[in-house]
Amino acid sequence: MERARLSLTKGQRWVVKIGSALLTNDGAGLDVKRIQGWVQQMAELKQAGVDIILVSSGAVAAGMTRLGWSERPDSMELLQAAAAVGQTKLVQTYEDLFQPFGLHTAQVLLTHEDLSDRKRYLNGRNTLRALQEMPVIPIVNENDTVVTDEIRFGDNDTLGALVANLVEADALILLTDQDGLYDADPRSNPDAQLIATAKSNDPRLVSVAGGGGKLGRGGMATKIRAARLASRSGTVTVIAGGRIENVLSRLRAGEQVGTHLVPDMEPITARKQWLAGHLQMKGELVIDAGASKALLNKGKSLLPVGVKAVSGRFQRGECVAVVDESGRVIARGLANYSALEASKICGRNTQQIQQVLGYISEPELIHRDNLVVL
Repeated sequence: MERARLSLTKGQRWVVKIGSALLTNDGAGLDVKRIQGWVQQMAELKQAGVDIILVSSGAVAAGMTRLGWSERPDSMELLQAAAAVGQTKLVQTYEDLFQPFGLHTAQVLLTHEDLSDRKRYLNGRNTLRALQEMPVIPIVNENDTVVTDEIRFGDNDTLGALVANLVEADALILLTDQDGLYDADPRSNPDAQLIATAKSNDPRLVSVAGGGGKLGRGGMATKIRAARLASRSGTVTVIAGGRIENVLSRLRAGEQVGTHLVPDMEPITARKQWLAGHLQMKGELVIDAGASKALLNKGKSLLPVGVKAVSGRFQRGECVAVVDESGRVIARGLANYSALEASKICGRNTQQIQQVLGYISEPELIHRDNLVVL
């Protein structure tokens, strides 16, 4: 589909997720030679202007190898210990391999809770956006040493999708040990056919999804779920074999590699619907006629100078209603400042935020990407 091709050939922000089985060569320690190949491709994409965020599995698996364990343990404390041992090795390997390309790495450890809390959500987004402006590849992983549910039930496919939502990625690339999604299990059915393209929300995809391997916790089912989550921000998801030669470079060149799962909606529409449908109002911002016109007719962000009054008890990252002078709710969005902070800077120019608060988090009170006009 043309939409998927453009997201891959022209998109400026990719989230790339690499699974444990690939990184550790099915448990035989970190496959440094193969990792070097992915690093080179990601470095070339970064140098060509594509912002890359790497979601890397492998901490638990790498720790198991360093500790001499052949089987994944069942107890939580041993899993967490393996993650702690393996995480340092994993990140140091990436740092060593990216440096020859003039790139550094940044370790970002997250839990699903971090991305469901609105304040943490904005903090995470702002940090990743700042890193993308630098010669840096952010490496995201679940914080396996302190969480429990993520290790037992979670997976980095889902985390990759949540990161794609967070940064509004054009594409989510899920590299796996299979060439893509098949209409039957290719390991047991020689007649299985690769599904080249499908809609992310096609209900038929669930019936062809299988389970995960001994090292990872995911499988095709988690990848389909990840594609559905990513689609709410309009992100195209690709499930492709990580062992395919130059897989990332070939995707950028427009080759049909793996399975492309395409959202049903345009990126802006999908994100706005997600914001509109999943958030409760925590307060109100009354804005003047000029700000109303800027929001309704020009697609602008809401600046403090256009706000006349603030009500409610909202925190940074929570959703507020935007009300015009007649009392009509015209929009809703995620506030970059708390109610107390907003009340202090309302009616002020952006340049005065630092003077009033002693710091500046964002120049806008609500950024247009987090604003839904009703």
